[in-house]
Amino acid sequence: MLKFFKPAPEVERLPNEEIDSEYKKLRFQVFMGIFIGYAAYYLIRKNFSIAMPYLQEEGFSKGELGLALSAISIAYGVSKFVMGTVSDRSNARYFLVAGLILSAIVNLVMGFIPFFTSTVTIMFIMLFINGWLQGMGWPPSGRVLAHWFSVSERGTKTSIWNVAHNVGGGLMAPLAIGGVSIVTTYFGASFVGYEGVFILPALVAVVVAFLAFLLIRDTPQSVGLPPIEEYRNDYPSSSNKTFETELTTKEILFKYVLNNKWVWAIAIANIFVYFVRYGVLDWAPTYLSEEKGFSMGESSVAYFLYEWAGIPGTLLCGWISDKVFKGRRGPAGVVFMIGVFVAVLVYWFNPAGNPLIDQISLIAIGFLIYGPVMLIGLQALDYVPKKAAGTAAGLTGLFGYLGGSVVANALMGSIVEVSGWNAGFIMISVSCVLAIILFSVTWNVRGQDVVKQH
Repeated sequence: MLKFFKPAPEVERLPNEEIDSEYKKLRFQVFMGIFIGYAAYYLIRKNFSIAMPYLQEEGFSKGELGLALSAISIAYGVSKFVMGTVSDRSNARYFLVAGLILSAIVNLVMGFIPFFTSTVTIMFIMLFINGWLQGMGWPPSGRVLAHWFSVSERGTKTSIWNVAHNVGGGLMAPLAIGGVSIVTTYFGASFVGYEGVFILPALVAVVVAFLAFLLIRDTPQSVGLPPIEEYRNDYPSSSNKTFETELTTKEILFKYVLNNKWVWAIAIANIFVYFVRYGVLDWAPTYLSEEKGFSMGESSVAYFLYEWAGIPGTLLCGWISDKVFKGRRGPAGVVFMIGVFVAVLVYWFNPAGNPLIDQISLIAIGFLIYGPVMLIGLQALDYVPKKAAGTAAGLTGLFGYLGGSVVANALMGSIVEVSGWNAGFIMISVSCVLAIILFSVTWNVRGQDVVKQH
């Protein structure tokens, strides 16, 4: 590993009278750092989707552009796991910022140099590289959450942080369209216009990267503070010990992650949660248009409401897992996935001509599904020592993106084309049930108990 990424060393502890005030200040500061930093990753993750209509005008087909777009999900799913193992042995401050700046550079290259959007093969390669770099966002954020927030409060804090992807995703489209307008107005002779989709969001991401670097700190001990468990008197076990030794990759993988049955349970659950998430979201415009008679405008509104309904749902889910279930994430997952299942059935069986019911159903699914998405990442942090948090979260992400997201796009399309929408909804409904079963397996498991066993 490059020395540049080495975890920040411990420094001499501050005087006792300074610890409380400094801890409160830095906890807020590092949280804001990973919040805006992770939001900025979403400014430059999916902007190729906005460029696709413009690229079609340049002669590319939907199939060709869809193939290029798939590179992001494939690379991101693998990278989230691989880079997670690296992140667990790295300084989160440098790791998150490096990934964000490198991803921005890829987007700037695609925007400023026409060669890099000239063929499907080149675009696939560039988007694969971008997807890989995007995998450097979640793991260091998880490392920060695990080191600065103890298990009994982590559900609420993680749910708030998780909203960053809704914020970044929501800001991406207007920034991308603004970039097109700027390029068309001021650089029209040299550019087609779509290049602004990459350029402006990337420039904003670079600015945010520098702000994030100023805010983030790696661990409390690196700034003279005690471990979070000692500060909050919130230890993972009755022995009042906290795990602070940096681990080797072999120890992380084979002692704490791949040999952990609870991590495997939630990783498999993530396949079905992601299948429901993207099976509903990505196919909503087509389904509503073909089966329910929605216009493109009406479908776009429903799509938007689905995404943004996830913000209050995520916050509520995290709070419930902390306050009602006392750090047990499984029960909250079961409750929310049962709600998703009911909403999917209503969405499926509601006859054409009742658009309000369809919109309410989509809002309900969006409100409920993002809680379980967040919970699985949170359980990954809970179920391993904090020095292995990135790897555990990466493994669940690998299963979610490759087993859920990619399959939801490929398999749903094929099955609906051959057997109709009912067959597609049967798959979504079965996925809901399987996710409920797997969450129920972890019903009585608290993160502290798992860490203690290992």
